Amino acid sequence: MSDNRTDKSATRGFFFAMGAYMIWGSLPIYMKAVDHMPLMEVVAYRVLYSLPVAGIILLLLGRTSDLKAALRSPRTLLLAGVTALLISVNWGIYIWAVANERTVETALGYYINPIVNILLGAIFLGERFNRIQLTAIALVVAAVTLMTVHAGGVPWISLALPISFGIYGFLRKTLPIGPSQGFFLEVLLLSVPSVLVLVYFNIKGEGHFMSGNHVDTALLVFAGPATAIPLILYAFGAKLLRFSTLGLMQYIGPTLIFIIAVFVFDEPFSKVQLAAFCLIWTALALYSSSSIRQSLATNRSKKVSEVDHG
Repeated sequence: MSDNRTDKSATRGFFFAMGAYMIWGSLPIYMKAVDHMPLMEVVAYRVLYSLPVAGIILLLLGRTSDLKAALRSPRTLLLAGVTALLISVNWGIYIWAVANERTVETALGYYINPIVNILLGAIFLGERFNRIQLTAIALVVAAVTLMTVHAGGVPWISLALPISFGIYGFLRKTLPIGPSQGFFLEVLLLSVPSVLVLVYFNIKGEGHFMSGNHVDTALLVFAGPATAIPLILYAFGAKLLRFSTLGLMQYIGPTLIFIIAVFVFDEPFSKVQLAAFCLIWTALALYSSSSIRQSLATNRSKKVSEVDHG
């Protein structure tokens, strides 16, 4: 009976995570639709319209007591302020890149993200690399070096996105509240500067909300659900799935972004970029195989331990 429940939980977790990655992978289409609007205005509306979505979910889950405790903790508020700043920077870079026809670079950045997580674990947690992980890191370094030499400069988009999101994820784990409460707290803190930004645009007469164009207004309102829903779906999926499964699924997002960039937006894709992507894909294959082997070994040892103590 317990195995059946586990299977059902895993299935629900799979669909939660799949929904999150499908939305994230499709977001460039939305970003392209709002690329005629100022970057800061779009980010501000992403924050403001995420707030009611996250709030409703918190009420439905009955998790408001955790939030009240967090609001009384200066340390939690400070940490949430840092994670809020990191995620807003990540959003801003992503929106700017899509608007400036550099979506391919964002896909590469999110492919690099798992390798950045390995590095963060080594730097902040003292984790050691195994040989496969070292090889994967070396391949990523080779890919970045290749693109740097070819472009005559560091591919900052492909590095800034995974670094900002990687540090965000690392710090987010230290927040002493759940994922949905943490997200609500972040957008709550960001709502104050967001309101100031929108007041500025409206005073200058450059705001697009309720400016007579109903399509622009609808797109700005949609920014909230498009931001909040995948983050919350991901949080629930992560709780119900094995780490190795979630690790493999995280490539769905950048793969969709890559397909949209090349085949929908018709962005240029050079042979050098192809070579860099091949290096990254090889690194990810090595990383994934290593993660799966570690996960299987952990599960086997747990089963042995359960039998021994049974």
